[in-house]
Amino acid sequence: MERRVEGDVDLLELEGVLAPYALELRPRLVAQMAAGLSVEGHSAHEWHSRRVEHLELIVFGLLVGTAALAVLANVVGVPYPITLVLGGVAIGLIPGMPSVELDPDIVLLIFLPPLLYGAAFFTSLRDLRAKARPIALLSIGVVFVTMFAVAAVAHAVIGLGWAESFVLGAIVSPTDAVAPAEIMRRLGAPRRLLTVVEGENLTNDWTALALYSVAVAAVVTGTFSLGEASVRFVLSGVGGLAVGLAAGVLIRFVRSRIDDPPTEITISLLSGYVGYLPAEELGFSGVIAAVTTGVYMGWHTPQLTTAVMRLQGVSVWEILTFLLNAVLFLLVGLQLPGVLDAVDGYSAAQLVGWGALVSAVVVGVRLAWQFTVPYLVRALDRRPSQVARRGSARERLVIGWAGMRGSVSLAAALAMPLTTDAGSTFPYRNLIILLALAVILVTLVGQGLTLGPLIHRLGIRDDGEEEREEVLARLRLSEAAIERLEEIAGEDWTRDDTIDRVRGMYDYRRRRFGAQSDGDGAAYEERTGAYLRLMYELFDAQRERLLELRNRREISDEVRRKVERDLDLEESRLAP
Repeated sequence: MERRVEGDVDLLELEGVLAPYALELRPRLVAQMAAGLSVEGHSAHEWHSRRVEHLELIVFGLLVGTAALAVLANVVGVPYPITLVLGGVAIGLIPGMPSVELDPDIVLLIFLPPLLYGAAFFTSLRDLRAKARPIALLSIGVVFVTMFAVAAVAHAVIGLGWAESFVLGAIVSPTDAVAPAEIMRRLGAPRRLLTVVEGENLTNDWTALALYSVAVAAVVTGTFSLGEASVRFVLSGVGGLAVGLAAGVLIRFVRSRIDDPPTEITISLLSGYVGYLPAEELGFSGVIAAVTTGVYMGWHTPQLTTAVMRLQGVSVWEILTFLLNAVLFLLVGLQLPGVLDAVDGYSAAQLVGWGALVSAVVVGVRLAWQFTVPYLVRALDRRPSQVARRGSARERLVIGWAGMRGSVSLAAALAMPLTTDAGSTFPYRNLIILLALAVILVTLVGQGLTLGPLIHRLGIRDDGEEEREEVLARLRLSEAAIERLEEIAGEDWTRDDTIDRVRGMYDYRRRRFGAQSDGDGAAYEERTGAYLRLMYELFDAQRERLLELRNRREISDEVRRKVERDLDLEESRLAP
């Protein structure tokens, strides 16, 4: 019995793959393989090198493409997720480019936990509480309604089965966890709107993925139980919340006993996984667990860390968040060519029309919700505390238009099983993936490009609440410092001249921020601007002299970096 070996050959895999058939192989074939030759005439080393070259090409292309497209976004003045997605599509369509297939498990595992944890960590718990009702309505109500609306249209117009239609509806129902908030933040949207969008994005994945698992199970098994689905939905959220809190308590306990910035930063980067992975293994919502852990640690971390840790940690998180977002959006765009190749039997006009139809339903349902349900809620709840929190119609329009789809929808689409329990192919799998990707492109690119002009046209501007709170905080801090100075002024270890100098600095800050809070800080700002200009001139002179010492080899680069870091920290504290 002869066996022919095709494809890539690796000497390290040879023993495990071919050992069971060694007695059946012809002696010459065995000799060729032992010598590093495949049956096609290529050595194992050549095949391995080719695979490595493809991997290097992909990694190099991702890094270069990410940097180039991010720079392009700044040049043309559009949010970088848009240029990255469109750039990914363009790169994928270049002839000869290697196919990039996105493993959904890898997407969820690598990208989702740190992005969710980071977003939750830097989110204001106070603002989330204040906006709990609109966030809940969007993250639960809109997801349900969107799924049913898309399922009805997919069944009636496209011809999908009911179960497959609900799978498509669940896939496109959640907004992206990253893109909408990132785009709104770069556009300078008011914080009150950003809080609602961020809160929705952090929690609606739980609703959508729970519904998705039920719909997929209905396709695979051919059965559906409303009672079982309802219980699973509730348990996944409650269980994810419990696991996330437990993970937060554990991380807090560990970090309270560590005072080493590199170790603390490493723990911080892994904290999302500490909540996400156990929850997923237990059958709960990893999304809710990661978000809960992030909110919990965001509240308690200021009591656990030092100034050096906070400076380094924030910088690391800013870089990591950008890289993860950038690579993820680029990978989303790279999926389109492969998906198009997998869809056959439909005309281009049909695919374009169906993609536009599903996208229109997704956008239309969200806008319709924004201009119907809030009015019903207002009619039922007329408490003065709720009336004060109500947003205007213009703000609801902006939030409705910010419902962009992204990586979670794509990962869910790619995660669909290949076959059912009966052994047949998962119905309409490739078509569902293509329609999901069409919704992602339409909402992310179309709404992303028009969200900024919409905000500008509606005249929505920040109300300055955050700036007022910042001035108040700095005023109270200056007062606290002066109070403490008066308490310790008579201590043996203090000097009168030092106390006077420091008291003068904080007294000036108190007067400056007090004037700002009263709306009469112009004179202080002019004086402060002159002082800052003077100090920046001095810092520039010190840096120039530092480089001269380095260039004359009077000091080492290590000494230069240490001194330069102190200058940077001293300059950074001038900003207030």
